[in-house]
This record gives sequence, structure tokens and C-alpha cells, in this order.
Amino acid sequence: MSNPPLKGIRVIELARILAGPWAGQLLADLGADVIKVESPYGDDTRRWGPPFVFDKDGENLSAAYYHSCNRGKRSVLIDFATEEGAATLKKLIATADVLIENFKFGGLKKYGLDYDSLKADNPRLVYCSITGFGQTGPYAPRAGYDFIIQAMSGMMSITGAPGEEPQKAGIAVSDIFTGLYSTIAIQAALRHAEATGEGQHIDMALFDSQVSVLGNQNLNYLVSGNSPIQMGNAHMNIAPYEVVPVSDGHIILAIGNDGQFQRFCHVVDLNELPGDPNFATNSARVTNRTKLREIIVARLAEYDKATLLTDLEKLSVPASPINTIGEMFNDPQTIARDMRMDLDDGHGNALPSVRSPIIMSKTPAVYERPSPRLGEHTEEVLSELEQKK
Repeated sequence: MSNPPLKGIRVIELARILAGPWAGQLLADLGADVIKVESPYGDDTRRWGPPFVFDKDGENLSAAYYHSCNRGKRSVLIDFATEEGAATLKKLIATADVLIENFKFGGLKKYGLDYDSLKADNPRLVYCSITGFGQTGPYAPRAGYDFIIQAMSGMMSITGAPGEEPQKAGIAVSDIFTGLYSTIAIQAALRHAEATGEGQHIDMALFDSQVSVLGNQNLNYLVSGNSPIQMGNAHMNIAPYEVVPVSDGHIILAIGNDGQFQRFCHVVDLNELPGDPNFATNSARVTNRTKLREIIVARLAEYDKATLLTDLEKLSVPASPINTIGEMFNDPQTIARDMRMDLDDGHGNALPSVRSPIIMSKTPAVYERPSPRLGEHTEEVLSELEQKK
């Protein structure tokens, strides 16, 4: 097996909760040596349960939430609020290629751990700051919480049933996307550092990331001047593209073009619709979506999920069941792709995990260790630091 792509890169993670740790976990999957520096209190998510992960002897190994974003790292316990701890951490950072931190704006300056203080000793350092609102602007001092970011960015205004209470997404999407964007930025900055010997400061904001990923909805507004609204499971620009009821539940129908619509109509014996100018094209279907839905719902009441999905798949009409997470993990595609992993923690325990979606033929990801116990690698890492003197 070839070496993972980021082997030899050392990352210091001064990050808690989700966005920073998500970036750190992905870098670890790609082969980086990610050292998670924790205070004696530890990452907050260690206590964000139940559920908790327990070892074979009943010891609490932290909440499931913590294990979702800290695979592959080494945990070092350093209290950098003390003079001795800050000095030790600075020595460790001097050996690193990357630092990830998600402290409040300016929060690390008093410890001499801000970018300007560190770059003199390590000019190649790629320093990634993750905050709610970034390093500039009137909201820079504010704390950032995913829920608030989803609200302020416009995300919640387009999520939920029409006329009902605005809804957040079921996961912390602004944290996750910021973690992914941060990983991209870090790799780009590492490329620059390799070429020039010069590191840099990366300014990542949850708000910016969430605004950015509104994608087509942003352009719908910028082109029309009208803010998109809640449409439930319907799509502003495509129809029919929504949840539809059948005799024994609901399915997803995702018609993306006129050919798919024609084939769908053939399957459910609505062959008159493709020739009707009110429904012949996508733009016509979007304009007449209310009437179209009434027709489809009435017809699909005659079908059960399994039969209809099988018939639609035969003609390559995009449709799917609506799985629970448990059903997803039991889906043959999930199993075939080995998405579920159990990692040996070196103490006789197999800890559950989910692999990265990245598959590379020459430089595959590595999954050699699960999420670390608090301070598990302190002695190991500090011993390495002494050997570098």
C-alpha cells in the first residue's frame, strides 16, 4: 500500500466541538499526524451524551458525539493557561506544519498563541482560525453557534413546510461545511508553503461557509431580487422533485428532466401528461406544480412503495425510499461501500466509526486509531519533543 497523501504533515489541533475537529479528523484520515491538545477538562463533546461509548470493562470513553469527529488523532493534555503549559505548547507548535484553532476572536493572543506571535519561530506554519463570524466585520467578537448561523445565513428561511416554523437542518451543517472548507484551504496553504517556505493565516467563518453553500438559492435571489421561501420538500426550480405519498408510506420522486418525466408517466399510466403543454416541460411543470401534484398524488395512492420503486428503477426514473439512519446502515449499498467501521483501540475494544467518503486508488486514507482517550498520548508526544532537542 502506498503512503497516505499527508504522511509527514504534523497538525496541532486547538479546537473543540465540531468544525475544527472535523477538519482535523479528515487531515488524520489523509495521513497527517494530528495532535489534539486538550485542557484537563477536555473537549466539551466528551460529555455531550447520552449515548456514551463504553469499553469492555464498563469505562466511559466519552460521548458518541466526540467519537464522530476525533478519529485518528493523538490526545495531549496541556493546560496552556499556565506559563509552563504555554511554553510547552509553543515548543510543540514549532515542530508543526499546521495549527487549527477555534477560540473566540483574539482569544489566544494573551497566551502568545496567535498567528503573529508564532510565525517568527515557525515561518512555514499554516494557521487556521475557525470562528463564528471571522476575523473582521462588526460580528467578529461574537461567539458562533451552528443553530444561530443557520438562522442568520438564510438557511432556515428556506427550510421547513410552507408557512410553518422555520427549521434547521438535522445536523450541524455550518460546522461540517466549515470543517470541509478549512481542510481544502489548509491543503492549498501547505502547497504554497512547500513552494515558498512561507506559511499564512487562514480566516474561516461558519457564517461565510453557510452563506456560500446556499448555492443556487443565492443566485435565485441575486437574479430575481426575490428571497426564496420555504417549500418543504419541493424544489424551487424543478418539478416533480419532492416527497410523494403512496399506499403504504412515502417515497422520494426526483424528476430532473423531460425524458425522466415521460418515463415516469409511462410507469404510472399518466401518458397524457407529457403531451399536455401545462406539463410537457420542466418550466411548465414548475409553473403548474400544484395541479401536477394533485394528479400524481391521486394516482400513486394505488401503488405500494416496493412495487413502484422497482418499476421506476427499471426505467431509470430517479426515486428512492426514505430511510431511517438504521435502515441506511443496513442498506446493501452502505454495506458494499464499507461505510461502517470498527476500530481497534489497542485496549481490546472495537469502537464504531464511519469512514471518510474519500477513496483514492494510489494514496488511500488510513484508519489506524479511533478517537483518543483524554491525554492518552501526552507522554508519547512530549517524549518525542524532548528527542527533537
